[in-house]
Amino acid sequence: MGAKVMNDAAAFIRGLAQTRGRNAEWAERAVREAVSLSAGEALRDKVIDLVAVDLPDLLRQMDGRSVEVRGAHLTLHTQGQVVEWMLPDWRQRLLAVIAHPSVALILLMVGFYGLVFEFSSPGLALPGVAGAICLLLGLFALQLLPVNYAGLALVLLGMAFLAAELVVPSGLLGAGGVVAFVVGGILLFDRDVPGFGVPISLVLGLALSSAVVVFVLATMALRARRRPVLGGREEMAGTLGEVVYVEGDEAWAEVRGERWRVRSEAPLRMGQRIRVLRIDGLLLQVQGEADILKGAAS
Repeated sequence: MGAKVMNDAAAFIRGLAQTRGRNAEWAERAVREAVSLSAGEALRDKVIDLVAVDLPDLLRQMDGRSVEVRGAHLTLHTQGQVVEWMLPDWRQRLLAVIAHPSVALILLMVGFYGLVFEFSSPGLALPGVAGAICLLLGLFALQLLPVNYAGLALVLLGMAFLAAELVVPSGLLGAGGVVAFVVGGILLFDRDVPGFGVPISLVLGLALSSAVVVFVLATMALRARRRPVLGGREEMAGTLGEVVYVEGDEAWAEVRGERWRVRSEAPLRMGQRIRVLRIDGLLLQVQGEADILKGAAS
């Protein structure tokens, strides 16, 4: 397959050179052997038509030349013509900034983590909106760049590991995410093409900043998990209260300013101190004061 591609390219460039009256043998060697020439040698060997020192010199030398356009021969009249420069507008300049490899990588990272924060804390809106916009802009930039899909997969895998570290703090996911992100960032774009490589310092900076943010958030999450429960069913267990009503098997107690229907294995009496054992629906299973003292003594 490689030989066929080489032969097809050589035949194409040879036919093109013959059509334009250029040096067909050198054109074929340029494809097969990757040879090159200086400007003077290219002019001598009829690889190019002329050498100009600047734009006015080029227009002067081109004046009066005959060229073929769509089968018709045209004569160029370039002497004394006014040169108009067509500068890129704001839209083209903006797209050029977005399509920069470093900016594309930053947009991908900001977009991914914006969506992660939005899903972890629904209702903030700003991280989700900004993340979606940045992610779409980053994907747009990728289609304009020579992307290595293995590198892109590693970058996304590293981001996913770092996001998973927020949910399941372990340290291993965060370390694996940093390694995957750094390797993927290095392989993401074709470095053989000038201007398309991402600086390693930027990749390391993004990876380390992500690791720091994830470490801080994971530490805060672990501290929150270790705090005692301040509300809900679990927090009621062990709470003290006082019996306020007893009639037969039915008893009510006041616990934290609220009246609850209570039940105990031992008989309860008015004004007796109780401790909540558990909650069964709207019924509190409690232990009387005498039973509490017995349990402490034993």
